[in-house]
Amino acid sequence: MKLKNYLLLFALLLVVGVRAQVPSGNKYPKREFRGAWIQAVNGQFKGIPTGKLKQTLIDQLNSLQGAGINAIIFQVRPEADALYASQHEPWSRFLTGTQGQIPSPMWDPMQFMIEECRKRNMEFHAWINPYRVKTSLKNQLAPEHIYHQHPEWFVTYGDQLYFDPALPESRDYICKIVTDIVSRYDVDAIHMDDYFYPYPVKGMDFPDDASFARYGGGFTNKADWRRSNVNVLIKKLHETIRAVKPWVKFGISPFGIYRNQKSDPLGSDTNGLQNYDDLYADVLLWAREGWIDYNIPQIYWEIGHKAADYETLVKWWATHSENRPLFIGQSVSNTIQHADPKNPSINQLPRKMALQRAYQTIGGSCQWYASAVVENQGRYRDALVSEYHKYPTLIPVFDFMDNKAPGKVRKMKKVWTEDGYVLFWTAPKAETEMDKAVRYVVYRFSGKEKVNLDDPSHIVAITSNPFYRLPYETGKTKHRYVVTALDRLHNESKSVSKKVKL
Repeated sequence: MKLKNYLLLFALLLVVGVRAQVPSGNKYPKREFRGAWIQAVNGQFKGIPTGKLKQTLIDQLNSLQGAGINAIIFQVRPEADALYASQHEPWSRFLTGTQGQIPSPMWDPMQFMIEECRKRNMEFHAWINPYRVKTSLKNQLAPEHIYHQHPEWFVTYGDQLYFDPALPESRDYICKIVTDIVSRYDVDAIHMDDYFYPYPVKGMDFPDDASFARYGGGFTNKADWRRSNVNVLIKKLHETIRAVKPWVKFGISPFGIYRNQKSDPLGSDTNGLQNYDDLYADVLLWAREGWIDYNIPQIYWEIGHKAADYETLVKWWATHSENRPLFIGQSVSNTIQHADPKNPSINQLPRKMALQRAYQTIGGSCQWYASAVVENQGRYRDALVSEYHKYPTLIPVFDFMDNKAPGKVRKMKKVWTEDGYVLFWTAPKAETEMDKAVRYVVYRFSGKEKVNLDDPSHIVAITSNPFYRLPYETGKTKHRYVVTALDRLHNESKSVSKKVKL
């Protein structure tokens, strides 16, 4: 306990001077992915009364919105179960305390979070775990769990239970679950983290000899066969999502090391567990083949870590983005608990943000974990608000999915209402869902100021409403308001402007 208190005190001291270093890239980018993970497996939702939990989630989202977060990655399927009204899987014990127990009063956490994210113009990414069924063998499965119908699909490894990744039935079932989510919920993305084949248990091989004998034809190397099994799932999931809703993204947040140089000359100068060799996750292949739409490697170590140096890994991933959007998975607690090696009076956030923004191939970051930001550990949130997320940003464009911008807004006019002057406009016409305007960006410039839509300091609102309440000043100050439309994939329309005196 004393050590923990010391570390927290140390972290607080380190944050002094957090604004001392300025990012070497674009200081205030107009487009940047700014995500945060909200996990269920830590038990933070378990058994909490519905009203209290809803308010907790609202408070978290309000805090995250204030910190500039524009995407929420919310865990909805930790153990082949559901934090939503699934048509195929039982309610999660991480919500109610007992797997299969219906929430009382009934509510749907995923639908609730989607609606709340929409109110705040945040993306919602549904985070699922593909293979894991039990985080511990002592956990009880609900009577309706798929395990009881098809125990032959599953294997025990260590203290956990998994779908056998080799089985076509496993892949078909996982795709069925994703189809259910994407078809019934207005999600922006399906997201997976770093759990594919499980993390190795020392001295124990994954028990798939029988499956290899049955399905391993054509492979002399079991490791290559295991990677192929995961590859088939990833490709099939991507195709499944695209077929249901072509605007929904598929993203991965893999373990932070792809391969070490000692395993592959093209690997990173690191010495740790490897996606390719230990988890059988060939992340670069998935990006190269276009089977994933974004990649958020979990680079949770500090700058200067002996086995997995943060700076080394950021540079490596930036060089190996494989032409897919790349964001950096950041550990809040690790960042604030370590001093900048070149300036021991501050923590590592300034240098990490400088590195993130120094590479054109890196389009943002995601914070592990959301509560650490909300709790303002080490004044991390303060630094985001005052410096690194000072101005609003748009999500990066996924032009390989859709590069057609919506039409311009129409009929923009200033109207006096009982609430003061309001700028109204009409949505552009759209032929398809992909063309539809789903939100708007409102910019403000002083009367003689040159209009520069690349400068996010002029963004006064990103809103799903076709109106904006104008702040009244003296009635003599000239302003130019500019409005653009955004579609589901954040393509921005041409602008429409209006001069007003306020």
